[in-house]
Amino acid sequence: MSDEVQPGYVRVRLDISYDGTDFHGWAKQAGGKRTVQGEIEDALRTVTRSRETYELTVAGRTDAGVHARGQVAHVDLPEEVWREHNQKLLKRLAGRLSRDVRVWALRPAPSGFNARFSAVWRRYAYRVTDNPGGVDPILRNHVLWHDWPLDVDTMNEAARALLGEHDFAAYCKRREGATTIRTLQELSLVKGADGIITATVRADAFCHNMVRSLIGALLFVGDGHRGPEWPGKVLAAGVRDSAVHVVRPHGLTLEEVGYPADELLAARNKEARNKRSLPSAGCC
Repeated sequence: MSDEVQPGYVRVRLDISYDGTDFHGWAKQAGGKRTVQGEIEDALRTVTRSRETYELTVAGRTDAGVHARGQVAHVDLPEEVWREHNQKLLKRLAGRLSRDVRVWALRPAPSGFNARFSAVWRRYAYRVTDNPGGVDPILRNHVLWHDWPLDVDTMNEAARALLGEHDFAAYCKRREGATTIRTLQELSLVKGADGIITATVRADAFCHNMVRSLIGALLFVGDGHRGPEWPGKVLAAGVRDSAVHVVRPHGLTLEEVGYPADELLAARNKEARNKRSLPSAGCC
């Protein structure tokens, strides 16, 4: 599948952050629901005084209520539009966008760049507290309250069995024609002095509900409802387990998206479009 920028256009990378509380996710939806993509595209059309809507391609679509600090997207703009507006575009977008979404940087993307397919990893953080008194009201839209004491060491023990390349069907909401094979590069939890437990989750890509399902399983381990071997057994079974709860979205933030060196972008773009499968088991 070709991803070449059309003649007369320039591909622009956008670095974005948003508070997902009042958004119905990233992707545009029918019915006029407020989404991050829709809001940025509308603002871009307005500040460039364009009749056309220039569609964004994003590194990772986030669900309703999920936040982002390090989201990345790209848009292909006519060269004349970019020449006319690029010096003032960032400030004009800041004046047009609502306060819960920001575009922090705009720059021409290197050759071969695709915000989605060129990425080599995405890093999320999920924040939860087991404080008996609940969540600091200032952080209520960003931290989950778990009303059982959590053993972080046991949760980390359970997390280690999930690392590596696996079929994460047991932790994903299936989508027709989409693979659930992913490489989980990091899954670790740290409890801060403020009592907030931050889970860092990094993978080459994520399938739908994967992070929130993984956290749901680890919370069951941390509060003693399941042993540390249980999440690994669920993974090996390869089917959804009703005991794995998809935790609420507001504790989840997309923190960063990683890309290879510029000269490797095109190759990564092509590789990421191939449907993955796990190696077949040998007979001997």
